[in-house]
Amino acid sequence: MMDASKELQVLHIDFLNQDNAVSHHTWEFQTSSPVFRRGQVFHLRLVLNQPPQSYHQLKLEFSTGPNPSIAKHTLVVLDPRTPSDHYNWQATLQNESGKEVTVAVTSSPNAILGKYQLNVKTGNHILKSEENILYLLFNPWCKEDMVFMPDEDERKEYILNDTGCHYVGAARSIKCKPWNFGQFEKNVLDCCISLLTESSLKPTDRRDPVLVCRAMCAMMSFEKGQGVLIGNWTGDYEGGTAPYKWTGSAPILQQYYNTKQAVCFGQCWVFAGILTTVLRALGIPARSVTGFDSAHDTERNLTVDTYVNENGEKITSMTHDSVWNFHVWTDAWMKRPDLPKGYDGWQAVDATPQERSQGVFCCGPSPLTAIRKGDIFIVYDTRFVFSEVNGDRLIWLVKMVNGQEELHVISMETTSIGKNISTKAVGQDRRRDITYEYKYPEGSSEERQVMDHAFLLLSSEREHRRPVKENFLHMSVQSDDVLLGNSVNFTVILKRKTAALQNVNILGSFELQLYTGKKMAKLCDLNKTSQIQGQVSEVTLTLDSKTYINSLAILDDEPVIRGFIIAEIVESKEIMASEVFTSFQYPEFSIELPNTGRIGQLLVCNCIFKNTLAIPLTDVKFSLESLGISSLQTSDHGTVQPGETIQSQIKCTPIKTGPKKFIVKLSSKQVKEINAQKIVLITK
Repeated sequence: MMDASKELQVLHIDFLNQDNAVSHHTWEFQTSSPVFRRGQVFHLRLVLNQPPQSYHQLKLEFSTGPNPSIAKHTLVVLDPRTPSDHYNWQATLQNESGKEVTVAVTSSPNAILGKYQLNVKTGNHILKSEENILYLLFNPWCKEDMVFMPDEDERKEYILNDTGCHYVGAARSIKCKPWNFGQFEKNVLDCCISLLTESSLKPTDRRDPVLVCRAMCAMMSFEKGQGVLIGNWTGDYEGGTAPYKWTGSAPILQQYYNTKQAVCFGQCWVFAGILTTVLRALGIPARSVTGFDSAHDTERNLTVDTYVNENGEKITSMTHDSVWNFHVWTDAWMKRPDLPKGYDGWQAVDATPQERSQGVFCCGPSPLTAIRKGDIFIVYDTRFVFSEVNGDRLIWLVKMVNGQEELHVISMETTSIGKNISTKAVGQDRRRDITYEYKYPEGSSEERQVMDHAFLLLSSEREHRRPVKENFLHMSVQSDDVLLGNSVNFTVILKRKTAALQNVNILGSFELQLYTGKKMAKLCDLNKTSQIQGQVSEVTLTLDSKTYINSLAILDDEPVIRGFIIAEIVESKEIMASEVFTSFQYPEFSIELPNTGRIGQLLVCNCIFKNTLAIPLTDVKFSLESLGISSLQTSDHGTVQPGETIQSQIKCTPIKTGPKKFIVKLSSKQVKEINAQKIVLITK
């Protein structure tokens, strides 16, 4: 038996990760465990009870998941004094100095993602401690990793940038909604690693960013007792936070991590925000993407069908498809070895719970290349995403003839779905249009060929044909966004084959709705008969502000006015229809913040706002948020009358160095949010 005094023992382990953490951009994570990227070299310092001898055993054991084993690839055993690799992991002795040994460890570029326990075995002795825990992430800097991204500026944007924005509003009036992704904030990465464990993924599946991405997408929404966020589109947010009030992912993920209870409430941009944060934290390049006039094709027939009666009112019992003013999802960057060649790169992933995919609420990852080509059966969920951005839109008029319903296609729009697909530009605070990454230009021969290809793959006959018109060529409706409290003008533009004098009946049905198309209140019907002459003519309908002002009180959401317009030529009985959406504009406010600040010293933000609206604003509040301050700051101001100017002062204390984006928000009962922002350089 060996003398116990001669038995080698490890007394302590240090992770010497500072240089590598900086070069691999993991030093910013606020976590108690060291963080590394797979394929990256990191160093260990082992403090021993005696200088190691050649006959001493010294092995490093890295284990992950329940019941780790070598056969399942969840246990890796390395001998640093015998250079070899184990599942492409390597360990080499770097330095021996008396009782201290430095070991360089390189994990496999295909290693399992997540939380690892490090044990050091020396003969009969094993050093096992909760302190010897490390996190292993995907590595976009490693060419052998499936998430490798070659461009450094893109890596900085899609992995390292912890602030950004979502684009919201309408296709004609796009607004920027600032968002703090906050992937480096306290407990955020811990939450992401915990979500990996809570998901249905097997440990070996955590090597694959495709499967990780899909699992994290499913974990964003609450179902069957699991998931981060509860979706709510009712307009009633009692018992939780209204979705529009969130300005960042970190508070949601931190709350979930601390309570293990789903957070209330979210809508599409919140789901996209937290998924983008989770993917960036885990090392998968990700960007939040907005599509305007985005379709939800419930019948999966590549068309968006709206049924209306002769008054222009939507028949809700027949209309199951919907068009959202905007919809926000996430793109993730990765290779797709599970697919034929050509589908690497950006993949669409949608965390908003809309349709089940293989039994769970998730969507994607779907290759943008497949969406653009109309390859609708490429996994995952490409048909659904294709319809979101490129479906044909049909308007059906339901008429009662001799007591029987008759359906007539009165409008077929091939260019109305999927407009101005947008994301934040790399390294700049501006919008970048990526529509052509998703689809060919509307009206082009390529775009029509893609639709034909998609219908052919669907193996179903189109149930519609473009309606034949004797006089009508085209009808469209335009409406400029209007200051809240003012009348709204809708301009109906009619194009005809003939220039002859004709009479036209214009019927407009107007309602207040959410951005998802959900009706909240009927506003009014407007009728007008006009004589038109010339091949192009215009007719204007005016919606008085009194018809919508009182209805705003029922909404705890950003309101949208939907107008559905039917035009009928009296002489020929030809009918055409079109839909228009109008959102409201609000007065801006100014902020005064210094260009620089220091940790621990008070920073003062002055806010100046003039109510240029025709209505009073009640329950007015200013709030200031940043990843660089101790907590959210607010200031209440009650009611602000039309024409009144108010000033507010918000004080905060910076706690982190670097350029920090400060987001200041004004909210009220009538105006849900107006944003202003500024970057302040915080120093020690």
